[in-house]
Amino acid sequence: MSALFQPFTLREATIPNRVWMAPMCQYSAESEGPGTGTPNDWHFTHLAARAAGGTGLILTEATAVSPEGRISPYDLGIWNDTQVETFRRITRFLVSQGTVPGIQLAHAGRKASTDRTWKGGAPLGPDAGGWQPVAPSAVAFDERHAVPTELTVDQISEVVGQFADAARRALAAGFEVVEVHGAHGYLINQFLSPHSNKRTDAYGGSYENRTRFALEVVDAVRAVWPDDKPLFFRISATEWLEEGGWTDDDTVRFATDLQAHGVDLLDLSTGGNAAGVRIPVGPGYQVPFAARVKAETTLPVAAVGLITETEQAEKIIANGDADAVLLGRELLRNPSWARHAARELGADVHVPDQYHRSV
Repeated sequence: MSALFQPFTLREATIPNRVWMAPMCQYSAESEGPGTGTPNDWHFTHLAARAAGGTGLILTEATAVSPEGRISPYDLGIWNDTQVETFRRITRFLVSQGTVPGIQLAHAGRKASTDRTWKGGAPLGPDAGGWQPVAPSAVAFDERHAVPTELTVDQISEVVGQFADAARRALAAGFEVVEVHGAHGYLINQFLSPHSNKRTDAYGGSYENRTRFALEVVDAVRAVWPDDKPLFFRISATEWLEEGGWTDDDTVRFATDLQAHGVDLLDLSTGGNAAGVRIPVGPGYQVPFAARVKAETTLPVAAVGLITETEQAEKIIANGDADAVLLGRELLRNPSWARHAARELGADVHVPDQYHRSV
């Protein structure tokens, strides 16, 4: 039997297989007016196609908990009830295909207010539809980005509340999994790392202080998210810095902390918080980080990063390196990757009646 196509249960949610879709920003939401941040036909088609293709769990793109928490003016958000209504159409369809719908809640911090990636992703000023970013410290990501405004303690508390409010709305919108985005150099990652967090108060300095904000967010989300539904956390396991950054040792330690605070799975990526670093990109290059957390803790993990081949994905699960694989670009290329992989492995996967001739 294929390991990749075995169901996986977390709390009371059973995901039909271990082929999951990673969050991928589409930069296609309305950027102003009453529809700001709401999913549209593009988002529906994009996510629905992967559900029809047999993907077991689909995580939305980074969905902002506040307008200033967006990476770009064109990102999805879930800070108001209008956004909730438009998400319901998507979650209903995903569930109808046997796919578990998940949402990634995010705040971009100092990496906010940028243009679409296919337009270069340059920072946008207020005169171009942008805004002033915020961060744990007044340290810019690189020479192109604006110096962010350092958050006050009261503002930190406000952001924690925004994550909780977003989780409440995610439940109302029909999502069954929530993932807190703590990776890729966005706000939570900025607090975790001594590379970007230069605070001298209770939110900076020691490991305990730098992880405080992340754990407060997790606690706030877990408090409003039902006990029978899973909570994920995405982390950059390393910043690929020789010194002065977050490391894989920190990640292993933090995994245990997250589990104690109610996190059910750690989604492991890398990088994104330090500009100009050299990353040894190659097939499965981030899998060893997931494998180490799985080996040294009891927290379930998901692996991501240039996982493209059926045999490769099957081996990751069969060898116990991860409990699931998250595919990104490969699912952009092939929305039915899961169905094709199941055929190669002789496994069963959901096929819509309308597509029965493809079996």
